[in-house]
Amino acid sequence: MTAKPESHALPLDVERIRADFPLLARTVHGKPLIYFDNANTSQKPVSVIDAVDRHYREHNANVARAVHQLGEEATASYEGARDSLARFLNASSRNEVILTSGTTQSINLVAYSWALPRLKPGDAILTTVMEHHANIVPWQIVAERTGAVVKAAPIDTNGELIVEKFVEMLTPDVKLACVAHVSNVLGTVNPVRELARECRKRGIPLLVDGSQAAPHRPIDVQALGCDFYAVTGHKMLAPTGTGALWAKREHLESMPPFFGGGEMIREVRFDGTVFADPPHRFEAGTPNIAGFAGMTAAIDYLNGIGFDRLETYEQGLLAYATDALESVPGVRIFGRAAEKEPVISFLIEGAHANDMATLLDLEGVAVRSGHHCAHPLMQFFGVPATLRASLAFYNTRAEVDGFIRAIEKVRKLLL
Repeated sequence: MTAKPESHALPLDVERIRADFPLLARTVHGKPLIYFDNANTSQKPVSVIDAVDRHYREHNANVARAVHQLGEEATASYEGARDSLARFLNASSRNEVILTSGTTQSINLVAYSWALPRLKPGDAILTTVMEHHANIVPWQIVAERTGAVVKAAPIDTNGELIVEKFVEMLTPDVKLACVAHVSNVLGTVNPVRELARECRKRGIPLLVDGSQAAPHRPIDVQALGCDFYAVTGHKMLAPTGTGALWAKREHLESMPPFFGGGEMIREVRFDGTVFADPPHRFEAGTPNIAGFAGMTAAIDYLNGIGFDRLETYEQGLLAYATDALESVPGVRIFGRAAEKEPVISFLIEGAHANDMATLLDLEGVAVRSGHHCAHPLMQFFGVPATLRASLAFYNTRAEVDGFIRAIEKVRKLLL
């Protein structure tokens, strides 16, 4: 689907959109699928599937390693994805965009290439209680190796970052701050621009995990004012194994390579190697070429819809789903931030999250259960796990109604 820019003010034609996503038409256990696990991974439109298929059918070759026609076509497609991502993120240069397998690799790249050479005993990395493990564990690993420590800024019972506490914790020992743009558990939208401004005042770089933000809102790294921004393709309609790290050029120029191998070098000699300039310095080996063809198609699809229409629709659906869920007896919703993306974590009193999710699956409803790679956040709320319903622009109010009916049915079975 490719909408014209002037149509962005019009409501979404959700039924037309759903026709672009083949998997949404299937059944599970004999029931129509209700897919509410979008924060885990999004479904893929036909245009993305076709882009991957077309690469293997027509253009399959390695990138930057051949002067023959197929090699040139593959390279043009791969580098085209970098251009698309640079525009998507509003980077000032395509050379600030490193193509990665996703946010986890992107954060590890910063951990090993930027933080590890700089940190020393007595230094600190500041993150928050609501972070995904991918924005905690890499910092713990490099902290252990360097003698630094990892500190976590607190949140309140609504699931909102206590900004003044975060700012208070930006002490001189902090050499890097890290925050999720959007919590994968709570849907909380963090005030990245404000946090970046406070970090800049103190000369502290800010890394932003944007994997849950990119599917739902326009991203402008220049306006946000952060130093590093990571996105994951498979959460924004693209294939798995795709993503990107955007970083300010000054940081990339000072960072040594994370991986070594082909394509990240200018010259290799046994008495020394000269590395390529960024971003290719950080892209050793054969990448997911077909996946990045799909990434370009995914960005085109999102831009075709228009984030203004997408956001308006998703916010309406979130409000509808939240109101509906609150009508269920014994429900406890986690995350009441004033600004949220369409993620609802919850529990039903007396029912274990995993039992609920298993029985909901038998009703055709796909939700997530567990700790959602956020153990510290679960510890904060004093629960071992939650259920998580995460919505997307291709979901409908009718699906929400079916979801609530399934919960009521399952609740009667368990209680």
